Amino acid sequence: MGNDLVEKQLLFTKEKLETAAEQLREYLNGVTLQDLLNDGNKDAEADYTDILDQFRRILVFFDEGKESSHLILRSETFRKGAAEKTLYWIFHQCVEEFFQPKLDVWYEDSRAAYTGKNAIRFRTAVPHELKELVKSIEGPIQEVREELEYYETDYRTKMQQRGSE
Repeated sequence: MGNDLVEKQLLFTKEKLETAAEQLREYLNGVTLQDLLNDGNKDAEADYTDILDQFRRILVFFDEGKESSHLILRSETFRKGAAEKTLYWIFHQCVEEFFQPKLDVWYEDSRAAYTGKNAIRFRTAVPHELKELVKSIEGPIQEVREELEYYETDYRTKMQQRGSE
C-alpha cells in the first residue's frame, strides 16, 4: 500500500477516534453511577459500574490511538511502517474492544448488518441516554473497522513473513 493511502487512512482513523473520544469523554464527565441508577434499573448497580469502567477503558485506547496517529502524522517524514503498525493496533485495541468489550457488558448483534440497525446490544436494560451515546459512537467506529479490516490480515502476514526470513 502506498504512503499516501496509508497516510490518508491514518488521518481518517485519527479523526474518527477524536469524534468518538470527545463524545465518550463528555458523557463520562457528566454522568454518575447515581444518575444511571435514577434513570434506569435500580438493581443494576454492578452492571452500570462495569459499563462505566468499560467506557473508561475504551476511552484510554481511543486516546492512545489518537496520540500515536498524531505523532506519526506530524513527523517530518512519514513513516509508513509505524503508521501501519499503529493502524493494526487501533483495529485490535480500539475497534475490537468496542465491539467485543473485555467486561462483556454489551455484545455485537451480528444480524444487525442485515437489518440496518445498530449492532450493539446491552446485556442489561440501560437508560436511553446511554443507548444514544453508544449509537453515536458506533457509526464512526464501524467506519474505522471497515477501513482497517485490511490490516487485520495484511500486517500480521507481513510480520510472519519477516519472522520466517
